[in-house]
Amino acid sequence: MKFRITLPPSFPQTTVKGLLEEHWLVPRKIRHFLRTKKHLFVNGNSINWQSPVQAGDYIDVIFDQDDYPKKEIPLGQKELVDCCYQDEHLIIVNKPEGMKTHGNAPDEVALLNHVSAYAGQTCYVVHRLDKETSGLVLFAKNPFVLPILNRLLEDKKISRHYWALVQGGFRQKKVTYTDKIGRDRHDRRKRIVSPQTGQGAITHVTKLKSFPNQTLVDCRLETGRTHQIRVHLAYHDHPLIGDPLYHRHPKGRLMLHAYQLSFTHPFTAEILTFKAKSASFEQGLHDRIEWRSP
Repeated sequence: MKFRITLPPSFPQTTVKGLLEEHWLVPRKIRHFLRTKKHLFVNGNSINWQSPVQAGDYIDVIFDQDDYPKKEIPLGQKELVDCCYQDEHLIIVNKPEGMKTHGNAPDEVALLNHVSAYAGQTCYVVHRLDKETSGLVLFAKNPFVLPILNRLLEDKKISRHYWALVQGGFRQKKVTYTDKIGRDRHDRRKRIVSPQTGQGAITHVTKLKSFPNQTLVDCRLETGRTHQIRVHLAYHDHPLIGDPLYHRHPKGRLMLHAYQLSFTHPFTAEILTFKAKSASFEQGLHDRIEWRSP
């Protein structure tokens, strides 16, 4: 597996070491492979870790089979994929509601399998959406970029926005929920607010439009706990409309859609922002309220 990456015009001068550690966020194990095997070249030349690199330089990185053992998964149906963007390293798709992001068993076919069929290669999940949630999902197209994208996610450098239709009205225009979230000991499908044993979770909520006993809100995640938006809003007496787990009287689809995803491409330094709609989400809104996309 070989990649050639040209440093963008805005790239500041640094060393090979600085490039891998600070700019590309390459994990230590992978840096070790590249260094000991001398599998990194700058403009076609073998280098040392303190060699300078600058804008316009092209970087070749090479990996052996034992660096990244080949992973095979069942391929799905490429025609089911609504692709919003792809390049050599990543692919972003608009997931429909009712489809899992990835299977729980090796032979289970889910969005990951369909995306791999569409891309013509095994892809890797960077973040997931609940089965009932629609919207934008980011996948890595190779194992080299996967930990780099994971690091961006962990460092809160991938911004994710959701539309949610919730029960009740909001007095405040904006509110941030920081309740810790943990597992529900009585129902393994569910999560609960758990101040003592839960993990930190941050959800920023902005009111978009109010309706009789319902509110359309924008939710921005800083963390990615399972069911985070659903748990936070339900805990504060604003369960999502159509939520089969956290709403007493669910009806129709879960009214949660990941409509925007933005981040800086780790190799091109380009700021990427994507937006996607969901026909079923908008139909759900029209069925309940008179609504226009913000």
